[in-house]
Amino acid sequence: MIFDNSVHFRDRRQHGAASEAAAQVALDFDRAAGSRRLLLISYHFPPVGGAGVQRPVKFVKYLRRFGWEVSVLVAANPSAPLSDESLLRDIPAETHIERATTWEPSYTFKAKVASGPPAATSTPGPRRRLARALRGAATLALQPDPQVLWLPSALRAGSDLLRRVHHDAILATAPAYSNLVLGALLKKRFRLPLVVDFRDEWDISQCYLENARQDSFSCAVQSWMQRYVLQQADALTCTTLSSARRLQDRAREAGSQAESTCIYNGFDEDDITPGTIAADISMPEKDVFRLIYTGTLWNLTSIEPLVTAIETIDASLPERLAHLELVIVGRRTEQQEKLLDRIKKTRCRLRLEPYCDHTRSIAWMKSADALCMLLSDVENAHRVIPAKMFEYLSIGKEILAIVPDSEAADIIKEHDAGSHFRPGEVLEIVGWLLARVQGGRRILPNNHAAKIARFTRERLCEQLVRVLDHLPVAP
Repeated sequence: MIFDNSVHFRDRRQHGAASEAAAQVALDFDRAAGSRRLLLISYHFPPVGGAGVQRPVKFVKYLRRFGWEVSVLVAANPSAPLSDESLLRDIPAETHIERATTWEPSYTFKAKVASGPPAATSTPGPRRRLARALRGAATLALQPDPQVLWLPSALRAGSDLLRRVHHDAILATAPAYSNLVLGALLKKRFRLPLVVDFRDEWDISQCYLENARQDSFSCAVQSWMQRYVLQQADALTCTTLSSARRLQDRAREAGSQAESTCIYNGFDEDDITPGTIAADISMPEKDVFRLIYTGTLWNLTSIEPLVTAIETIDASLPERLAHLELVIVGRRTEQQEKLLDRIKKTRCRLRLEPYCDHTRSIAWMKSADALCMLLSDVENAHRVIPAKMFEYLSIGKEILAIVPDSEAADIIKEHDAGSHFRPGEVLEIVGWLLARVQGGRRILPNNHAAKIARFTRERLCEQLVRVLDHLPVAP
């Protein structure tokens, strides 16, 4: 894990006793100066990338402005698919990073094992069945997620830090849900107030995450783990109002009196300010309508409704599709790649971009005529708001929201930020696309920027501070 020079971190193996002593002096000075200190637990942290990393990063960036210093407990060698070193610039120089080694294999190795050997070269019979059985047994044992292999060393590192340095509270953010178990163990050991932050609900992730196990054993174990975490929590935070209500109910079922608060993901104004755009991200041609989707395409954000709409146009008015450019920026599962292959058979201009750093992702958004938001019509999806929605709002371009009736749809309507269609309303999506390729671009209202100001990361961090300020006083 590589950090730039502006970020202080402690690694006794590299820096020795002198560095450790200097760090201790700095942390003791913080306490003497009257500032409070939070231990934030986040397995994934820059230079690891992805939408989920941005929430803890922005908390770290802005908490100091409200009188809270932060120590961050992270994985020293995270097994993660994405990297984004541009996020490092958001971490204040005074941030203390505590690193703990995970015993997980690399993400590349895990992906290779999960996919298994190619059919043409694999050995049939008992050997292949044994390999599948071993993979299944390993997955079954790693509860609540593979990041549990980080927990033993993280518990030691976190305990060591809390013994040396006074902290006033702990915040554990998930996924990974092993972070929450770690936070609960540290809370019980050191009697510090604990905030549990659900970027995604545990129950929903258990249903839809890639490789999530839904057998009775796994469900029972994870239900027990979640109950334990909720019992230890002093406060709960999450990313939608409907999730806050659901988690409040779950807490009461577990016998916990912890209050649940919605703190949306939001957008950072510093990320949206004008900047240099890469030369290969040019504005679309004059007679071409550019629709952009950024983020991961997977079963909870399936592109199938849009694909079907494009195929419908291709069947009757294929010449119109020559004026539509669809740009997909981000990771895609194999199933979603197959759906995109169907677009390649139409006259629609399709551009597929890999995952890119956050700065470049914002640049792509700015080049769009409209931005696409997707959410599958599956159970409990109404409690999910894709994190990118708030950045879409900040860009000020029209949003095509193909989502079920949900909190996300309500926010789009409330701010008059675009058009909402349910995933099954293919003909309505067809009508929207045809209107746009014929020159029907839409300008958002003049008061749009003022209306969305409540979603800035700084204001949302202030909400977190109010939660922290109402926690029990640490011993």
